[in-house]
Amino acid sequence: MEFIQLIDRALALRAQYAELERRRYGAAWTNEELALGFVGDVGDLAKLVRAQNGRRAIPDAKEKLAHELADCLWSVMVLARAHDIDLERAFLQTMDDLEQHVERALRT
Repeated sequence: MEFIQLIDRALALRAQYAELERRRYGAAWTNEELALGFVGDVGDLAKLVRAQNGRRAIPDAKEKLAHELADCLWSVMVLARAHDIDLERAFLQTMDDLEQHVERALRT
């Protein structure tokens, strides 16, 4: 599956969640609320990484870690669209920048 197809699927699911939020709470989450939800997911991710590395006791940590990584990726895709960021282009540019930075550092 192409990256844009993953993004499209993530955004379709976000639209469903927004409808559910409107029905339950009268309004869809704001961009700020989406970001706060992501922060919570990152906290869960950190706990699962610790468990996967023997520092916490969480049953089925590897499967839960895989789920949380995917959940975080979904949040990043949704937040990128909410802020009109072309995530694929930004990712490729960031990788180019980081590669150049590391190559320069390795030469010194």
